[in-house]
Amino acid sequence: MIPIISWLFARGEPILSVAGPHDAGALALLHAASFHRGWSEGEFEQLLLDRNVIAHRAAVAGSVVGFIVSRLVAGEAEILSVAVARSRRGKGLGRQLLDLHLRRLAGLGIRAVFLEVDANNAPARRLYERAGFRGVGRREGYYSNGQGSAALILRRDLGQ
Repeated sequence: MIPIISWLFARGEPILSVAGPHDAGALALLHAASFHRGWSEGEFEQLLLDRNVIAHRAAVAGSVVGFIVSRLVAGEAEILSVAVARSRRGKGLGRQLLDLHLRRLAGLGIRAVFLEVDANNAPARRLYERAGFRGVGRREGYYSNGQGSAALILRRDLGQ
């Protein structure tokens, strides 16, 4: 087993694992680099201490290069944020994180997953569409990113 792990580290392949409060600083840095208004380390720490929040991270040689965070409520989940480092985008890492996360949510008995995505974010929209999410609503002018972009509300049902 150790040779396989060493081989993965040598190749620079991301290792996916559960994220916890100790990851708050790294997640905040990646979030700030990925979004117009980044969440602070304190905000991430508070989220990651919440028993109704689950998160996964991808790391290469100890550096976080991606994450996904969801909040669970009454058999449903809302994906709060997904981010992948610019250098890792377009290489399938977002899909790997999303797949792992959705499997974990299904294992916890979650029946439906919701999220909001910027209508102008074509790569994220493709990711979610390929993962089986479908539009269920729209919020005009939701994002304060200088353009007042609409948020698309997406849903995916998980098999039970």
